[in-house]
Amino acid sequence: MTRPLPDEDMIRDALRAVIDPEVHLNIVDLGLVYGIEISPAELRVTMTMTTPACPVSGLLTDQVEEHLRALAPEGTGVAVDLVWDPPWSPEKMSEMAKLTFGWS
Repeated sequence: MTRPLPDEDMIRDALRAVIDPEVHLNIVDLGLVYGIEISPAELRVTMTMTTPACPVSGLLTDQVEEHLRALAPEGTGVAVDLVWDPPWSPEKMSEMAKLTFGWS
């Protein structure tokens, strides 16, 4: 039996397991995930980093891809697009993440 396509909430929940090792918070609450596209052909995440010079960008995008593969039905591709526009800013963080840093 093939697994069904995940919905956006399922993907976001899975991506909460991807932790930025520099700040010890997940990429969803950090506001690094800009978009999720779901089709029978492909699961695609558009994301950014806190800075273009982020030394762990490859690690994080690899982990996102692994989590997408774990959710994807057989025959469904996965893709991670790393973008810099719009640039990340602390306003993109969840309230929980802001509280963690004492910013709220």
